[in-house]
Amino acid sequence: MESFRAFLKRKDIVISAKRYGIDALGAMAQGLFCSLLIGTIINTIGSQFHIPFLMNPVATIGGTEYTVGGLASAMSGPAMAVAIGYALHCPPLVLFSLVTVGFASNALGGAGGPLAVLFVAILSAECGKAVSKETRVDILVTPLVTIFIGIALSAWWAPALGSAAMKVGDVIMWATELQPFLMGILVSVLVGVALTLPISSAAICAALGLTGLAGGAAVAGCCAQMVGFAVMSFPENKWGGLISQGIGTSMLQMGNIVRNPRIWIAPIVTSAITGPIATCVFHLRMDGAAVSSGMGTCGLVGQIGVYTGWVNDIAAGTKASVSGFDWLGLILISFVLPAVLTPLINLLVRRAGWVKDGDMKLA
Repeated sequence: MESFRAFLKRKDIVISAKRYGIDALGAMAQGLFCSLLIGTIINTIGSQFHIPFLMNPVATIGGTEYTVGGLASAMSGPAMAVAIGYALHCPPLVLFSLVTVGFASNALGGAGGPLAVLFVAILSAECGKAVSKETRVDILVTPLVTIFIGIALSAWWAPALGSAAMKVGDVIMWATELQPFLMGILVSVLVGVALTLPISSAAICAALGLTGLAGGAAVAGCCAQMVGFAVMSFPENKWGGLISQGIGTSMLQMGNIVRNPRIWIAPIVTSAITGPIATCVFHLRMDGAAVSSGMGTCGLVGQIGVYTGWVNDIAAGTKASVSGFDWLGLILISFVLPAVLTPLINLLVRRAGWVKDGDMKLA
């Protein structure tokens, strides 16, 4: 047993919730952002501003035409897998082999491909690391082991994992349509909390394919956390903190939350308020990429995703136009309500003596 532990340590194979549930999951979201999400944004810019280079096909592969954005989106599987490998500290031959693994697991996982990529890429990467530099023909053995295990697991697991993820996502979206008030609260709070925790709300939403009305509630929860913390902590962190949290991430407050969890009360309560307002009053939907549901105001990706959904719905004929009410809902849910409600709720928390000056100061 000691020799096995020494082997794992030498290979930097750390079997832990942090390594797989935080590091790998967070990296997967970045890979998804740099492929599917960026591709969607490029397509939206091209269609809205009528830019020929972005609208016209630039490549035809297997009879399918791809635009610039389409090519970026098509590489989401390899991008996620390589990002996961990077987070797991894979040596070069393993990292490069994960391109094939990511493509296979994402393709075979269908709409729930991101979840399949997460599991398959982790196992393939760790197996590849285990054999890396253990033989004199490493350049053959390491890619063969990594790719063979990745393809085998993709064929065996990916369809089931993808299907399971989509069924869970479908249940959440169905429940939100059926009970928009209660599910609006639940989805908004849980996804918002996930965004601030050192895990990836974007990857979770992508893995579950969380779109529609539930996606709108998720956007509301994420915005409540990011804008809420940014405005609430403005007296302590000034403009730098406003920008870094408001369009960066509320995860910056995690250290302060550990020291005093009560600073989290105001953003969570705000998300419980804005979630059902999004679902019941404005019927805010995320019909863009599912990963956008868990991004909030980070780079304004959540808002771009909602707008992209509007554009897609108009193109599909399911929506006549983008109304002033649509814009009002998006602006209120994303920016105004979190910026107003969170400081007011925090004022009550401060008066109760639960939060004091300096509790939200960023290092």
